[in-house]
Amino acid sequence: MSTDLLPQLARHHRFTALGTYVHLSTTADLGRAVELAEAVLAEVDRTCSRFRPDSDLVRANSRAGRWTDVDPLLAAAVSVAADAARESDGLVDPCLGRALVEIGYDQDLAHVLARGDGHPVPPASARPDAWRDVQVDAHGAVFVPEGVELDLGATAKAWASDLLALSLVETLGGDALVSLGGDVRIAGTDQRAWPIVVTEHLDGVGDELDPALITLDGGGLATSSTAVRRWRAGGVVQHHLLDPRTGRPAAPYWRTVTATGPTCVAANVASTAAIVLGAEAEAWLAARGIDARLVGVDGTVRRTGDWPADPAPRAKEA
Repeated sequence: MSTDLLPQLARHHRFTALGTYVHLSTTADLGRAVELAEAVLAEVDRTCSRFRPDSDLVRANSRAGRWTDVDPLLAAAVSVAADAARESDGLVDPCLGRALVEIGYDQDLAHVLARGDGHPVPPASARPDAWRDVQVDAHGAVFVPEGVELDLGATAKAWASDLLALSLVETLGGDALVSLGGDVRIAGTDQRAWPIVVTEHLDGVGDELDPALITLDGGGLATSSTAVRRWRAGGVVQHHLLDPRTGRPAAPYWRTVTATGPTCVAANVASTAAIVLGAEAEAWLAARGIDARLVGVDGTVRRTGDWPADPAPRAKEA
């Protein structure tokens, strides 16, 4: 996903955090906004990363089967992930950390790709209903079920986008658009229309389809993709979007799904669930009134709700 043609009064900055790009647009003071964004995302990484041995998430996973006192940020992130699991009836599941390790995603993606194939893939050990036992108490302690490792990749980036956009508006005023690797949240009071260019790869590099241009005046947008975070393990191409019912990468049906929602988390839950559901996704999205654009593995584009149709190609001049 990329953003372009943004309102003239907004100022923009792009940097890297949480293993992806961060695009920040704001009508407030840009320097202060960047400082706040870097601080907020650094705290999210410190508490919620599966790849940092000093993170609160790693510590909570190491104490599976017991309550663990954690930073309030991780408690909030786990609570959001547990809610997403309940709302999607387990299609978006935070209990897939061990399954991701089994298919070779045991370090950040750059290290996984550099290592190459050679990681044996054992039988899946994930329990499809383990998410029901994830708990967060009123004091901020979390309970990771025994035999489970939490991975917040399905919701944490979208939640961080929501958190950052709202923090910017609350602290600095004005309007803000935050995109964390394509997980977008718009916040503010002006309800200005923000044009957003939806692509399958970063800035559309390598895309087979023309980008889709839409406008949003609030809420969230998220794209889930099986075409970007890919590697080989056990002699097979793997990707990071797992089907909780099998503990293995979702079967190839959609290569990207983009959805909107009242928050970025809501949009991301919808797009991730759609990837997992495959052929059943359109009916699931339509029943929930979700606007979405789905791109099949063959490049076929489908839409649900009020997602606008792509403009017709211009006729070639004679």
